[in-house]
Amino acid sequence: MYTVELYKADRRKKTGERLVQKTDHSSNDRAAIQAVYDSKYPAAKGYRYEIHETYVTRKNMMNDAEYQERYDTPRSCSPSSELYWSM
Repeated sequence: MYTVELYKADRRKKTGERLVQKTDHSSNDRAAIQAVYDSKYPAAKGYRYEIHETYVTRKNMMNDAEYQERYDTPRSCSPSSELYWSM
């Protein structure tokens, strides 16, 4: 499972681009997803995209048990960080 973050060039933003959409894909074929985004959102028109694996394996800090969480989980919400356990 992959998640695609699509960005568009935007000079009004400090970073020079803005997040247009974040889409989850159930397909396991990264090349097919990349081909679709290359054809629909060309870099010549100011688009950029990032493909991430939706779920990553991490270790719980307290008991070393492995678990899966989304790649974009904030540090304060992740049991793999000290910040989570200190709150």
